[in-house]
Amino acid sequence: MAKERRKAVLELLQRPANARCADCGAPDPDWASYTLGVFICLSCSGIHRNIPQVSKVKSVRLDAWEDAQVEFMISRGNHVARATFESKVPPFYYRPSASDCQLLREQWIRAKYERQEFTHPERQEPYSAGYREGFLWKRGRDNGQFLSRKFVLTEREGALKYFNRSDAKEPKAVMKIEHLNATFQPAKIGHPHGLQVTYLKDNSTRNIFVYHEDGKEMVDWFNALRAARFHYLQVAFPGASDADLVPKLSRNYLQEGYMEKTGPKQTEGFRKRWFTMDDRRLMYFKDPLDAFARGEVFIGSRESGYTVLDGLPPSTQGHHWPHGITIVTPERRFLLACETESEQRAWMEAFRKVVDRPMLPQEYAVEAHFKHKP
Repeated sequence: MAKERRKAVLELLQRPANARCADCGAPDPDWASYTLGVFICLSCSGIHRNIPQVSKVKSVRLDAWEDAQVEFMISRGNHVARATFESKVPPFYYRPSASDCQLLREQWIRAKYERQEFTHPERQEPYSAGYREGFLWKRGRDNGQFLSRKFVLTEREGALKYFNRSDAKEPKAVMKIEHLNATFQPAKIGHPHGLQVTYLKDNSTRNIFVYHEDGKEMVDWFNALRAARFHYLQVAFPGASDADLVPKLSRNYLQEGYMEKTGPKQTEGFRKRWFTMDDRRLMYFKDPLDAFARGEVFIGSRESGYTVLDGLPPSTQGHHWPHGITIVTPERRFLLACETESEQRAWMEAFRKVVDRPMLPQEYAVEAHFKHKP
């Protein structure tokens, strides 16, 4: 009898909606919440275990199932649960995938099932109101210390501002929503809730690093920034659909890590730098947590004369890591070196994706600015 019940649950995994984790989309979920009626992956099952008042989990293959639990799973499943718990997810709200950090996945699960924010839209106020203020720990540009700073996000002014003192009249920085990006970087920042915010200052990228001890607060800030970007883009591109705009709200970096580079004459020694590939901007920093890049390289498309080559020219001088990459732009060649072959492959793949993608009209304007940089 126990075998029959387990077989009945396993058969439910053949339904298309149940073939992926209900929360992060990972394939072949092996666990289930028998109080919510969803099939989930091992990773998400660990988060469900932290909210036992809402969700109780079992292994689909290893645990014993009761008749009533099997009947409930048959009547529910991921499709029904999604229609219930995700019925009013705002288009700008970030839906995490299996590759996203623990914080994003945990807060998505808690928002859905514990706080039921997507069945009660009035509970979305913290990130939907168009205005948000509060204190975040911000990393100091020069000393690296995290200090409490007041942040204000105002959609009406199209800006995120922060103040060095809570009673300060003038903000220390004004970041235009138009050029803002936010991405969670827990490993780099050294805090599970660490968020990297980038914006353009005099057309150069500026980084700030923040966190809040409360995970919900940090994810609410992230989604408030996405909401502000969404509403800005709706005005800027009135004919665009939500599906067109949502990918532009925030972006994760295509690739990050250490490489070595040499200077424009290619006679200087190779120096180790932290590189970040942000869309078509390849930036390099002395330290991963630097506020400003030491340099930025625009990487256009193949049609515009950009290519990426495996290896370095035979004439390359100086000691460097063994796995070379040459980036060819219409102006010059950039010589880079990776420590391992797997890192080189990952960077080559990231560069080729960008080079193989045709340039958009607005990207030509960005390219022109790079060409005229001193």
